[in-house]
Amino acid sequence: MAAQSSHRGAGLVREEPSGGWASGFTAFAGVLMIIIGVFHMAAGLAAVVENTFFVVTPDYLFRFDVTAWGWIHLVGGFLVLLAGCAVFSGRLWARAVGIALAGLSAIANFLFLPYYPIWSLLIIALDVFVIWALAVYGRKVPA
Repeated sequence: MAAQSSHRGAGLVREEPSGGWASGFTAFAGVLMIIIGVFHMAAGLAAVVENTFFVVTPDYLFRFDVTAWGWIHLVGGFLVLLAGCAVFSGRLWARAVGIALAGLSAIANFLFLPYYPIWSLLIIALDVFVIWALAVYGRKVPA
């Protein structure tokens, strides 16, 4: 695949063909999204089946019912898993959906901190890496 050039403003912008690193990071992000989706669904299932599994921190600003969190994690995890599978198609929309869902996953886990803090911090860190890996794929570089 040859690099393409286009005239933009005062300079040229060259579209770099996707290299091994970018493709590798995208594939890794897709696998990571599938794993994050499974993790979300496992936490959601634990909350729905046994709502006394999670201990609630008293006087936390964002307080929700544990069963509601279970359903949020089940549905969100399934969506993240599907988006992770779609990332392997290499389409722009799949990467955009992956970035959006990883962002929502990070926000949900921030709100889930009082229930399962170490787990939530781990998932937030994985979500940040997924966002980065999907965002750097297919950059345009100055000619």
